[in-house]
Amino acid sequence: MSIRFASAASAVAFIACLATPAFAGESQAAAAGPVDDTEIVVADTGDAAASQRAIAPIDLATATGQEDAASPITVSGSATLISDYRFRGVSQTDEGMAIQGGFTIGHESGFYVGTWGSNLAGWGTFGGANMELDLFAGYAMPVGEGTLDVGLTWFMYPSGADTTDFAELYAKLSGDVGPVGLTATVAYAPQQEALGNVFPVGGGFDPGDKEDNLYLAADAVYGIADTPVSLKAHIGYSDGNPGLGPNGTSIAPTGTYFDWLIGADITPISGLTLSVAYVDTDISEAEANLLRPNFATLAGNSISDATVVFSVTAAF
Repeated sequence: MSIRFASAASAVAFIACLATPAFAGESQAAAAGPVDDTEIVVADTGDAAASQRAIAPIDLATATGQEDAASPITVSGSATLISDYRFRGVSQTDEGMAIQGGFTIGHESGFYVGTWGSNLAGWGTFGGANMELDLFAGYAMPVGEGTLDVGLTWFMYPSGADTTDFAELYAKLSGDVGPVGLTATVAYAPQQEALGNVFPVGGGFDPGDKEDNLYLAADAVYGIADTPVSLKAHIGYSDGNPGLGPNGTSIAPTGTYFDWLIGADITPISGLTLSVAYVDTDISEAEANLLRPNFATLAGNSISDATVVFSVTAAF
């Protein structure tokens, strides 16, 4: 990948300023994975509660040694209905709806594995069937008063060509600054044929070419006190293949570009989240035209312009 060092360095500095938290508060447990949100609740066993009883009741299970120990394994998951699947600002469903879901199996040590899937259309099919299936594994550990999460995602497009799938390494550093949760992400996909610049912009054909891809991101979430509402913001920077890969697509369509999001989540009941977000990129119409007709909906509309995305997520 021919990274434009000036723009990439500026993006790194910009995102670092937004996302590097001066962590505060108590140390948190490690997150279980990309599709998991683990919350640990500690019960209050203070003197006030103990003083209400002169003689504590006997728990027969505990007294006889039959109490089950807490399992070191946790399983979490979610299912989502979304109005438009946007991957780094670009529609993967021809600006149509998607059904998504996944689950994560985590161990108390911090290791986890999981999977996530979504239906696709148009550009997002990446040379495969109308489905994306991701497999991921990683390790989350406390670092100071934050959490460092490192792992690998294997992006699969079932029934596709041999050069459809690709792997991406990621590292996420998260923590809290007062009421705001911050996350900084670095994702790097090493050189692979699926990311190659096989059809360069302006013409040409380079079969077997291999390219890599870099993605930097910063996310912030602010929970409004005494309400079920959280405000969120995201900015990302991509640097990768400026042309079209072997399957006529690319995860960095114009080589380098920014994507961003602002929105809100509402959790009316535990496990149910309603979301709305404004999503956009800085990909211009002139840049998009260089990749058409691939980089457009079947009706010829842009798939990287501004839109409002709605979603409903049920989690367990």
